[in-house]
Amino acid sequence: MLDLAPAAQRVAALLDAVGDDLLDAPTPCPDYAVRHLLGHLSGLALAFRDAARKDFGPTTDTDPGESLPELEEDWRTVLPRRLGDLAAAWRTPEAWEGTTRAGGVTLPGEVAGLVALNEVLIHGWDLARATGQEYTADEASLQASYAMLAPTAFSAQDRGPFGPPVPVPDGAPLLDRVIGLSGRRPDWRPGK
Repeated sequence: MLDLAPAAQRVAALLDAVGDDLLDAPTPCPDYAVRHLLGHLSGLALAFRDAARKDFGPTTDTDPGESLPELEEDWRTVLPRRLGDLAAAWRTPEAWEGTTRAGGVTLPGEVAGLVALNEVLIHGWDLARATGQEYTADEASLQASYAMLAPTAFSAQDRGPFGPPVPVPDGAPLLDRVIGLSGRRPDWRPGK
């Protein structure tokens, strides 16, 4: 079992510095402004919490790519709570067992937990970059994300869950290599 708490807490810590003036700022996700990224984080936290609980319904059956995510008016209180609930739900061994569903896809619990961790880690980096904040990730989360993304990143059949990987030197920090595998340029900045 992986601990999703460090990644979830890191994202929650970024939220205080996200002023209303940044909500329309660009992000490393080409189709998302900061408001959409925050809406996506909120929705995925809820969906993967329910996936861990095997509580199937609209949150686990909706394809997140169907439309741009909406940002709730009370996101400043809702999102940190949902991130905490997400981490708590994946602390139970049952979450990692059997099959579950997220985004309308049925998958093994252990894979869903890893995908949830990867989503929070990568989109946390997206949020930090888009809002001019530093981002660090714990070693265990980085290792897990790298292990998930690396095996098929450069194959012809699988271009990665976030887009074609961006080559990063082998000696680069592990965070940069994970970000590159996710299809992002580690040096991305707004306007760059």
